[in-house]
Amino acid sequence: MSDENRIITLEETVAHQAKVIEELSDEIAEQWKVVEQVRAKLDRLTERFLSLEEQSLDAPPITKPPHY
Repeated sequence: MSDENRIITLEETVAHQAKVIEELSDEIAEQWKVVEQVRAKLDRLTERFLSLEEQSLDAPPITKPPHY
């Protein structure tokens, strides 16, 4: 294999790797957006759960009706 062919092969490999790295970077950015959305939703659900739990503590205790 001549030096010129080796250089061409190396350039092709580097170009391919650069493209793959860019695609992976874009995919990671998209996945990060999803992670942030899920994290925000989890925070909202946690706040809602804690609020409902706090409200239930103020509720009167559940007792059996007198006919039992």
